[in-house]
This record gives sequence, C-alpha cells and structure tokens, in this order.
Amino acid sequence: MFFMGTYTPKLDEKGRLFLPAKFRDRLAEGVVVTQGQENCLVVWPQDVFMQEARRAQATPLTSRGARDYARVLFAGADEGVPDKQGRISIPPPLREYAGLGREVVVIGVMDRIEIWDPARWAEYSAAAQASFSELDEDPLATS
Repeated sequence: MFFMGTYTPKLDEKGRLFLPAKFRDRLAEGVVVTQGQENCLVVWPQDVFMQEARRAQATPLTSRGARDYARVLFAGADEGVPDKQGRISIPPPLREYAGLGREVVVIGVMDRIEIWDPARWAEYSAAAQASFSELDEDPLATS
C-alpha cells in the first residue's frame, strides 16, 4: 500500500495527531516519527523504518554523510502505536523542529507520511510545482 494524498488534520492540546483514516490500517502495528528533510517530520510504518535502519547500518562508519544521516534519523526518533482513535503523539522536540502549531499538513509519500507546517508546505510545494512543470527529462532515470 502506498500512502498518497494531502490532508489537514489538527494537533490537539497534547500534541496528538489524528492520522488520516486511509492510513490507519497500515500504521496500526506501530510507527516511528523522526526528523525529515526540509524541516518536516516523517512518519514511517515500523517495518519500513526498520528497513531504512538496516540500510543505514550497512553503510561504513567512515562515511561522514552516512554518520550524519544515521545521527539525525535516530536521535530524534520516537516510536509509538496509534491509539484506538487513530492518534499518534508528536513529542515537543519534534514539533519544535518542524515548527508545528495546531494546524498541520499531512501528505502521503509512497512508503511514508510527512507532517508539515502549513506555511512551509505551501512554500515548498509552490517551488516544487514550478520545478515539476519545467521537467524536460525523467528525474527518476538512472544514469
């Protein structure tokens, strides 16, 4: 199952997020929330996070980029299981990192979910859409 779509749930006063209903079954076994790039948060299904963790573990410790990636990925990570109402808790340090208030944007990105501050998402999305509209080659093609 791929995650897709854009949703605008709200964080409650305790920093809990109602997951979009379409995503709940896939995430019922557990999630890992961590820092993402461009100051968003990434919500991984537990099994997908473990795949990413194994991939990071397989890189040599002599690679500075790999060390940096693993540190950021794991240092801010928080595990959890959605409650019966489909909510996950977003810890204060992660909310601060992503600049999250009550209003958030949740997007499905294939095997993960991203949580964005609405203003950051609007800015990022506008720039990405402009770039997308000018593509003249397959960005996913390998050389």
